[in-house]
Amino acid sequence: MNPSRSFLLLILVAGAWLMPGTDASAQRRRHGGADFPGIDKSHREAENFAEGERYYILEDFAKALLYFQNTVEINPANGAAHFKIAEIYLKSNREADYQRAAQSIEEAIRLDKKNKYYYILASSIYSGLSNFGRAEQTLETMMKEVKGTEEYLYQLAALYQYDRKPMEAIRVYNRAEAVMGINEVSSLQKQKLYLENEQIDEALKEGEKLMAAFPDEERYVLDFVETLAQYGQRQRAIAFLEKYMASHPDASDGKVVLANFYRDDGKEEQSRKLLVDIFNDPTQDFQTKVMVVGQYQERISSLRMKNAPDAGMEEFALSLANRLLQDYDYEANAHLVAADIFNTLGKSSEAQRAYRRAIQLGTTTFEAWQNLLFLESADNAFDSLIAHTEAGLELFPNQGMLYYFNGYAHLRKKHYREAATSLEQSRKLSTGNIQLIGEINGMLGDTYNGLKDYPKSDRAYEDALAFNPSNDYVLNNYSYYLALRKENLEKAEKMSSQLVKEHPDNANYLDTYAWVLYAREKYRDAKKAMERAIETGGAGAAHFEHYGDILFRLGQTDEAVTQWKKARGLQTTNAALDRKISNRSIE
Repeated sequence: MNPSRSFLLLILVAGAWLMPGTDASAQRRRHGGADFPGIDKSHREAENFAEGERYYILEDFAKALLYFQNTVEINPANGAAHFKIAEIYLKSNREADYQRAAQSIEEAIRLDKKNKYYYILASSIYSGLSNFGRAEQTLETMMKEVKGTEEYLYQLAALYQYDRKPMEAIRVYNRAEAVMGINEVSSLQKQKLYLENEQIDEALKEGEKLMAAFPDEERYVLDFVETLAQYGQRQRAIAFLEKYMASHPDASDGKVVLANFYRDDGKEEQSRKLLVDIFNDPTQDFQTKVMVVGQYQERISSLRMKNAPDAGMEEFALSLANRLLQDYDYEANAHLVAADIFNTLGKSSEAQRAYRRAIQLGTTTFEAWQNLLFLESADNAFDSLIAHTEAGLELFPNQGMLYYFNGYAHLRKKHYREAATSLEQSRKLSTGNIQLIGEINGMLGDTYNGLKDYPKSDRAYEDALAFNPSNDYVLNNYSYYLALRKENLEKAEKMSSQLVKEHPDNANYLDTYAWVLYAREKYRDAKKAMERAIETGGAGAAHFEHYGDILFRLGQTDEAVTQWKKARGLQTTNAALDRKISNRSIE
């Protein structure tokens, strides 16, 4: 019996005997005063079932269960109540409740062998108990007992698949096709099962049947061709696809697959001709063109990573990307995929322009924002970096990387308070990225040093070094700022000494080491370190100024002034340096 129909029937029974404002015994008296025990039992059965349904709808399943159990106590032959009890037990995750559900639904089926809903629920319960054989047999029985249930053949086949009975699943899919005809679901599943069992010929026959039934469905052709190629019949795949393309010249996906076959076989000219045809045809699918450019980007990136770039491929891919931009200027994905090509090829300005256009057109791809920010940071475009991170945060308020770049840009512009706020937020949002947190801590060390909050600065540097004791950036900056403050100089010397041992030809690290030695009044050692820095050829104004300071402390005033003048020649303005030169002294 259908549960909803039985509920309606019971309500009608209850309504026939219960009138508003009277109790059951009063009604019995009004109809002659005699008691009718059978009628009273029906009343109570209907009332309990109705209450059970009410609480079930309210999702108060404990009370619903109680009323349904009362119902079957009154009438053990109420199949609908047994069904509802099984439904409630099935909502539990406990195996014991699943067992109770099984007992209830078995009783419901015993009482009514023609209700398909009982069988369907029973199958679900047995599946939950991992008793797949019983679940399968239940559906098999349902299809024998209940007419018009062939639609559940697919559910039965899926059970056989899950139960690792591929041949049984295929048998059921064949039954489904006999009733409903050849269709995608059964055919593709049979192909999958045959391939898993290494029955390649049978899988191919299924593919041929599906194509014959739907000759204009390109997807089935491409699946068939892919199977041929995957299982060692590549030339047959190419020949089949060429024949299909001859009768379906507008099949854009087929052109792409055939072009890939040609390219892999070294037939580059034939491959590119097909792709150019696609890009020259305005009726061809836009997403197909995007996919082609994306595939080239991946291949170019892979070849470059292997240090084996293909100049011809890169030039052709660029031409396709530019054609895409020309024809689809108002499509965000066109600019996005073109930007990725430009970025891979190191064309920073073109990539930035395309990423900005994609963002302007409303792309919601976070990678577009992230790639743009990386490029802008590499170009030291800090104003743009700040503007774009603030815009990005309106769309992605929980992306720690946006706060990171915002903090980085503010730090480089010496906006220390803004930098601290953004970097702290980035650290909170990036707990799963330990490497990024290490970088953030290093930058916070610089930021708090700029704010003259030295305890926080030192703590941030220490946190960064706890993650990576060989962090060059932190070792250099931490030791340099300690030297400027003339604090913890022994630690500063240890860190900078470690750095120059690992990077003996780095002018900046040698300069820091020399400056730490200078702060410790080890002027002769500082002189040697600074001379090594200058000899690297990478020295700048700061190196020569520091060298002059060291020489001055060693009493070599003339030589010091000479170095200060060299430094002055490499700078536009430096009042402190000018005073050193004019006074021939350090203030």
